[in-house]
Amino acid sequence: MSFDLPPIDDLVARALAEDLGVATERVLTARGDSSLLMRDATSSALALPDPFCGAIVAREAGVVCGLPVAARAFEMLAEASGTNVECFPRVAEGADVRAGERVLEVEGDARAVLAAERTALNLLMVLSGIASEARRWQRAAGDAIAVTDTRKTLPGLRALSKYAVRVGGAYNHRAGLFDMVLIKDNHIVAFGSVTDAVRQEKAAHPGLLVECEAESVSQAAEAAGAGADYVLLDNMDEDTLARAVVAVREAAQGRACLTEASGGITFDRLSALAAAGIDRVSTSALTFAPPLDFGLDAERRK
Repeated sequence: MSFDLPPIDDLVARALAEDLGVATERVLTARGDSSLLMRDATSSALALPDPFCGAIVAREAGVVCGLPVAARAFEMLAEASGTNVECFPRVAEGADVRAGERVLEVEGDARAVLAAERTALNLLMVLSGIASEARRWQRAAGDAIAVTDTRKTLPGLRALSKYAVRVGGAYNHRAGLFDMVLIKDNHIVAFGSVTDAVRQEKAAHPGLLVECEAESVSQAAEAAGAGADYVLLDNMDEDTLARAVVAVREAAQGRACLTEASGGITFDRLSALAAAGIDRVSTSALTFAPPLDFGLDAERRK
């Protein structure tokens, strides 16, 4: 299955450069620059090392995500330094893995492998943690609710974080400020009212979906009546959410207008939220999930 991996070379190069203490451009453009490997003070002491042979192994159960990214870290440093490293996935991207399971075999120049090891593992661990949490939430929600991420992501990691959410089986909210209108409380103050905010945004951006935040049942009905495509029900308890869902549907008068619960959303609330009739929930718990533990284990050739 393809999950539309975003461009990764700039990110991987920045991560490698950070560890090597060099400019990102050097990692991106170098070809055959063996002095890059001398930046690893520990591994550079290896004189004519034997090829490294080993595997990245899951230390705990979860969803593996980021295999192409981890592989690219090894391959990019090998290309830049004029060495050779090959990577061989042993499970599919998005697979549920057990503790002790091999996910990626790595062979090649030992100095290049060891210098790229932490960068590759860091990326794999962070993305797998996100994918694991996304799968946990969406499996619990079932078909009743779509679980989405938010724009609360680590700076520079948004595209890959949202990729990991998709790999885990949950859904993406807007990618950024540019691909959807989301009217928040401060926007409403600036526009003067919910109705003015929704109508002006619909007129200004006819090709974009418009979502409006509501902090009360009356605001929710007003947003739906003004033409919002989504109404974000912010920090409401289950009883208020249920009443807001009814109010939105009535105000929309047969037009499609979906509801989203956000703010104070916890895993334990999913069943109650489904009972309230919510269409989707958004939570930063996905993209701020704890990393899943992996390690690179060397093996001796027979």
